[in-house]
Amino acid sequence: MSLSGLSLRDLEYVVAVADRASFVQAAAHCHVSQPSLSIQIRKLERWLGAPIFERTSRRVLITESGRRFIDQARRVLSEARLLEQLTRAADKPFGGTLRLSAIATLGPYLFPKVLAHLKPAYPELGLVLGEGLTDTLLASLREGSLDAVILSQPLADPAFRWSPLFQEPFVLACPLNRKISHSAEELWKSLAAQERLLLGEGHCLRNQTLAGCSDVGNADRHGTSLETLKYMVAAGEGCTLIPALAATKTSGIRYSDLPKTDFCRDIILAWRRSDARTGEFEGFARTLRKITGAVPVLVASKLDAH
Repeated sequence: MSLSGLSLRDLEYVVAVADRASFVQAAAHCHVSQPSLSIQIRKLERWLGAPIFERTSRRVLITESGRRFIDQARRVLSEARLLEQLTRAADKPFGGTLRLSAIATLGPYLFPKVLAHLKPAYPELGLVLGEGLTDTLLASLREGSLDAVILSQPLADPAFRWSPLFQEPFVLACPLNRKISHSAEELWKSLAAQERLLLGEGHCLRNQTLAGCSDVGNADRHGTSLETLKYMVAAGEGCTLIPALAATKTSGIRYSDLPKTDFCRDIILAWRRSDARTGEFEGFARTLRKITGAVPVLVASKLDAH
């Protein structure tokens, strides 16, 4: 079997489809057209002599031979990226560029607060920033299109290492005219499902929010982002939990403190276990801990590194 018909780009296409179970989403991620990606994967399947994917009208399944091929493709791409790291400027942190993303409920609020303080610590580092849902970020981190991600615990996948950053408390956001007769915690737990506003499926914050509910049902109402939820609260549609960094002053909303021991999330920096730059990532995490320790709404984390 000749390797002349195999390229790293083809392997990236296959892994992208496997991670997203979608040719359309994989094509968008790889910045190619869907037909082009499909044609290349068909060529790869002919080269392999076996199908990698089972295509149906509703979903994409991985065949048994495809699963073995994809596992090996991940290893090949991981080793290839180590070669890439060797070619980067050795005298600059992370070779001069760090591709860093955060979960969507954190990135837009955290990055503006830390970027100005990061520059003096890493004057020669170019940051490529992004945001997304946890599963999407971890898929991108696993395949190497991201170097590190900032997300919320837990993270039990052995493919990654992580270091703690900080603990972020939640606050209760209610319309200004909503009376709180006892405590904010009692109000949140006693809300009827139709009065409770949550993020849609796929957001890790949704599950953390539901953990503090006494009644969970189909009547819960959803928003696509934290900003949308705040607009809904201001319009008198109900109440929601907001991470402290996102609790910016908004007309029509009253924020109330909640017990930090029960209403908070632990934020971490994660990277691939196979990445040879573990020492650099740990140093970067220490810098972020120092910076975020000066942010008034944040409480120092007691997590242990993993």
